[in-house]
Amino acid sequence: MNSKELRDNFLSFFRQRGHRIVSSSSLIPEDKSVLFTTAGMQQFKPYYLGKESPLGKNVASCQKCFRTSDIDEVGDKRHLTFFEMLGNFSFGGYFKEKAIALAFEYLTSFLRFPVSELRVTVFEGDGNIPRDKQSAEIWKKFGFSEEKGNLKFCSREDNFWGPTGKEGPCGPTTEVYYRDIEIWNLVFNEYYQDKDGLFTPLEQKGVDTGMGLERLTMAVQKKSNVFETDLFYPIIRQLKKSGFETAGKGERIIADHIKGSVFLISEGVFPSNVGRGYVLRRLLRRAIRYANILKLPESSLILAAKETIGIYKDVYPALLSRNADILTVIQEEREKFEKTLKRGLKELELKIEEAQRQGIKRISGKAAFDLFQSYGF
Repeated sequence: MNSKELRDNFLSFFRQRGHRIVSSSSLIPEDKSVLFTTAGMQQFKPYYLGKESPLGKNVASCQKCFRTSDIDEVGDKRHLTFFEMLGNFSFGGYFKEKAIALAFEYLTSFLRFPVSELRVTVFEGDGNIPRDKQSAEIWKKFGFSEEKGNLKFCSREDNFWGPTGKEGPCGPTTEVYYRDIEIWNLVFNEYYQDKDGLFTPLEQKGVDTGMGLERLTMAVQKKSNVFETDLFYPIIRQLKKSGFETAGKGERIIADHIKGSVFLISEGVFPSNVGRGYVLRRLLRRAIRYANILKLPESSLILAAKETIGIYKDVYPALLSRNADILTVIQEEREKFEKTLKRGLKELELKIEEAQRQGIKRISGKAAFDLFQSYGF
């Protein structure tokens, strides 16, 4: 099953079970306390707080997401900046019992994942929030328990989610693992956390689930990492044509960062030194730096961007309509950065010469920081 079929089939599954399918919201959220949309529930946040939903009580979506916390981790085989989040949501329509039952049905009956290869985790509780015994009892009906070794209670760090931003709905989670890879996170919004970190029980309980399309595609396509799936391989293949001989950290960084850049530019973000623009500039310049390290031709990033647009054009038509803008921004930023690097190298040579005259074997920390801040070294 390819990624497009998987995306469509997930939404079809929930449509058939009484959920309204909602289009992805923008990567630029209305919530001013966060830079980007980082989760599927963000566009539904008011409905967890009691505001009546015009969409009905039960919805599902495939949400474009962008997370900056993982930028420095990108290059391994699992971290990404841009990704798509599949999710089903309920604002007082149903709670733990049905949410867990739907997840189990989708994974075992629809995708036919063997139950023997699944395990789950549940919130163990702490001083503020009690242990989630209810979820554990529900999972027991489907054959999961501590005694069998396929259910484990875990701490807040692993099994409590939210809020997005400084305050908002949050709650314990139960996570589903397939072959020891976390694929689905079911959040039960039972509490509201205020700016002081205090918890208040919500009058209306809610369900907020999230399953990364990239990881799910990896599992269904039986790949060892997300970069081997059809959501990334066309980009990787193009980079290999440009000069890569073996897969590695560099090509994964370029593939991820160019994909993220394509989506940010399509939403009207442009390179700058502040806010969202700074994030975009950081992505592009890191991709450019690795392309230079790997001695790829100048056209390599543009070709990678074209492959990205080709992968998603049928799902997100705005990429195609803004194709020229996207490619122009990438090319112009590369030209600016190349000029900056040349000036920076000259400055580095001067600082090295100065250090040598003073009998010092290395430049000062301040000089190194200035080079980083001014020239991106």
